[in-house]
Formats: sequence, structure tokens, C-alpha cells
Amino acid sequence: MSEANARDDAPVILYRSPKSGHCHRVELMLALLDIPYETVDLDMQNGAHKAPGYLRISPLGQVPAIEDNGVALSDSNAILTYLVERYGDSALWRGADPVEKAQVQRWLSIAAGEIASGPCAARLVTLFGADLDHEAAKAKAHALFAVMETHLADRDWLVSDRPTLADIAGYSYIAHAPEGGVSLSPYPAIRAWLARIEALPGFVGMARSPELA
Repeated sequence: MSEANARDDAPVILYRSPKSGHCHRVELMLALLDIPYETVDLDMQNGAHKAPGYLRISPLGQVPAIEDNGVALSDSNAILTYLVERYGDSALWRGADPVEKAQVQRWLSIAAGEIASGPCAARLVTLFGADLDHEAAKAKAHALFAVMETHLADRDWLVSDRPTLADIAGYSYIAHAPEGGVSLSPYPAIRAWLARIEALPGFVGMARSPELA
């Protein structure tokens, strides 16, 4: 962390649900950037995310959200962008040129689109009983993974010769896809990519549900 981006002693407060991949991608970024943080686990089943105090931090009542030195911010991809802009190396994580920046943004859109409607949605069904089409979500996951498997066949990272926000935003729900009934066995390149992320200094994992893995 550069002196220009140095922070005071107050940690970032991360409001989360511990088994949310959206929350985990933020926690992973905090850990990789070595930013001091504390977690606040919200009892979402009892409506903690709709309490007036929390809605002042996250107006849509969503997790994750952070508070950082007077800054309140929600939406996981927005938080990732904020963290690398304020405390990290923006060119390293967001892209060093217009092409890289656009490619990173493309994968952030995939994280909010195909990943959310594929492996994330499948996992919502098995872990939380969400009223979603499980078979359709699994099919979307496999369609995405087939594309990613080809993409990663001859490269280590999604965009560049180093990890970027694209990799961090994609990791959590893909790593936990088996919890949603989506096997990663047919995808050796994806599994190798996940292992590379897990080997990064500072990596922190998300709680697993072994009975569903």
C-alpha cells in the first residue's frame, strides 16, 4: 500500500452474509490488498438487512456493504473498484491500457450476469431453498464453464499475465459451484485457475458446506 493511499487505523467494516459469494469477493480483495477490516454478519433471515440503520449504508438492503472512513458503499463490484482505486494499484487490478480495462469490465459484467444466473443461482437453490429453476441455472453454469475452459486453456488468468479484478469477481461462485450441483470435474483449466487464485499471498476462503460439495 503506497503512502499516498495509506489509511488511518480504523479498519474497513464489511457487512456480509458469510456464505455469500458477493460478500466473499470483497473480503478476498480486502485480504489480498492487506487492508485491515472487520466483518459484521447480518441476520438476514430476521431482516437485519432491512433495518433502518443498515439501509442508510446500503439503501437497497443488499450485502455486501462497507464503511470506510466516512464512505458507505454497496454492490460488490463497485466495492472492488473502490478498494483498488483507493488502496491498491489501479493499473494492476483494473487494467493497464484501454483494452485491458475493457476486458476486465467485460468479466465484471459476466460476474453480474452469467455467473449470477448460473452457478450462483444453482447454489441459492441447494443452500437456501430459493424458488429458482435449478436445472436452468445448472445449464447456464455449464455453458459458461465451457467457454471459460477454452479461454483458460492457454493462459493463467482471465485477462492478463497477472490476476485482475476479473479473476477476483469470478472466483467465489465458481469455486463453490459444486455446492449448487455443478461439478467442476470436466473443467481442468478452470480448476487450475482456481488453484492459482488460492495460492495468492493473503488468500482467504469462504465457508463451505461439505455435505453439498
